[in-house]
Amino acid sequence: MDNTDERDAICEKELAAIRDSLEILGGKWKLRIMRHLNNHIDQINTFKKIQREIEGISAKMLSKELQELEINLLVTRTVRDTRPITVSYAITKYGLSVFPVTESLVEWGLNHREQIK
Repeated sequence: MDNTDERDAICEKELAAIRDSLEILGGKWKLRIMRHLNNHIDQINTFKKIQREIEGISAKMLSKELQELEINLLVTRTVRDTRPITVSYAITKYGLSVFPVTESLVEWGLNHREQIK
């Protein structure tokens, strides 16, 4: 394998990793939901509380996004035996591994806002 083939293979692998990451974390809501859960890690985060505090998200979209985050092991769903039954959500230990990425995005976003002023 020559240098060009090796570089192409590395590039292809990196592009696939970016595609996978964006597929899991992309969209308008997933990172917001995860940031919310992390910022309220010491609280019980019910569906209604999350929906109330993330402005603009519909119940249908929140449900879909939470399910996808749960499938990808980033969020847990806990059914509490109360009357009525309460369902709460929390970020997983694995989900916390996303935060170095989000911190970089926050920093970049703040800098970008300054650049375009």
